Amino acid sequence: MADVFLHPGGFHFAGAGTRIATLLGSCVTVTLWHPGLRIGGMCHYLLPGPGPDGRYAGGAFELFLSELARTGTRPAQYQAKLFGGGAQLAGDGVGRANVAAGLRLLDRHGFALVAHDVAGTGARRLWFDLATGEVWVRSSMVEDAAS
Repeated sequence: MADVFLHPGGFHFAGAGTRIATLLGSCVTVTLWHPGLRIGGMCHYLLPGPGPDGRYAGGAFELFLSELARTGTRPAQYQAKLFGGGAQLAGDGVGRANVAAGLRLLDRHGFALVAHDVAGTGARRLWFDLATGEVWVRSSMVEDAAS
C-alpha cells in the first residue's frame, strides 16, 4: 500500500493500492472515488474562490476535471465525499465559506455527494483508501448547533 500525505493545497489522484491522508481545520477535503475502476483522488484546499492551483476550491476542482478527462470518466460515475470547514477562531467564516464552495462546485459539475462531515470546531484527520472508497475520520471536533 502506498501512503500519501496531502499538505494544504495538495492534490493526489491514483488507483487501488493507494491510501491518502490529511489533517484539516478550516480547510476542506473532497474525495472522489470511481467504484468500477477503483480510482479516485483527494484535494485539500484552503480558500473558497477560484484560483490557479489546489490551494483554492476552483483550482482543486480543475485538477479533478483534468484527471477525469485523462481517464475518460465522467463526474456522475464518482462518489464524492466532503470533509472539514471547522471554525478555528470565534467568528471565523472561512470554514463555512470553504464548505459552501465545495458543495456548489460538486453540484455544478455533476458529482454525487454521498457523505460529508463538516463545520464544528477543532481538527479532523482523514484517511482515504482507493481500493475500497472508504474514508476514516478521527475528529476532535465539537458539534456546531447550526450544522
